Amino acid sequence: MTPRSWLYVPGHREDRIGKAIDSAADAVVIDLEDAVPVGAKDRALENALDALRTAPPDRAIWLRLNAIGSDWLEQEIAALASAVCAPAGVRLPKADSPETVTATADRLGCPVHAIVESAAGLLAAPQIARCHPRVTGIALGEADLAADMRTEPEGLAWARGWIVTAARAAGLSSPVQSVWTAVDDSAGLARTSGAGRAQGFFGRSVIHPNQIDIVNEAYTPSAEERDRAQRIVDNAAASMAAGESAVLDENGRFIDPAVVANARVVLDRARATAARGVKA
Repeated sequence: MTPRSWLYVPGHREDRIGKAIDSAADAVVIDLEDAVPVGAKDRALENALDALRTAPPDRAIWLRLNAIGSDWLEQEIAALASAVCAPAGVRLPKADSPETVTATADRLGCPVHAIVESAAGLLAAPQIARCHPRVTGIALGEADLAADMRTEPEGLAWARGWIVTAARAAGLSSPVQSVWTAVDDSAGLARTSGAGRAQGFFGRSVIHPNQIDIVNEAYTPSAEERDRAQRIVDNAAASMAAGESAVLDENGRFIDPAVVANARVVLDRARATAARGVKA
């Protein structure tokens, strides 16, 4: 299933990596970049490779690599090329141009999520989203982007809509929402996650285990949503079986094909969640 919660864990903290793998997060992202001190980069990479070897085979483990152009990224690409176990994918920060993302994706053997963290990257987002078959996702790194844009996070609403548009126009999955840094503000996390889902995101990066359940709930279709989606799909099937082109809901309102398609997305996500044994 498409992960709802992406738990970031510092790569140099071996004790936290094991806890993250055992957590309720849908995906674990071992961070080799910002969360790791310069003197601990080698240890973080070794810990990440150990985790890939020893984690359960069905556990989705991603790596956030270091920035394009850095010596650390060169070491990480070389290590992954000879690794016994590949990650589920990598998150590639500082994705500023399609050319540099393409050159990096060419050297990797797994899915790549390009993280846009600058005005240049935001402007090039539609091209980055289409630049390489291994680029399966594109998202925002909002803290760095806000700093580069000289704005506050509240001023990035238009950028969020832009990145959703870039992803979907390229046929990619809905983008993963950026982190909520106020770990103690659970209400804010729930509110902004609901807003993110309404805006077209699916799933969210989290930086603390206490945020996992809130994000999972926000990105799990509710029972009411599932029931409504099922009625729409059933009505569409009945109309097709009867040779009718028009689909009406239980109140006699016309439902167009786009609504039916969206209802199927809701049901697919609900089934995927149920398959994990997680209650909605």
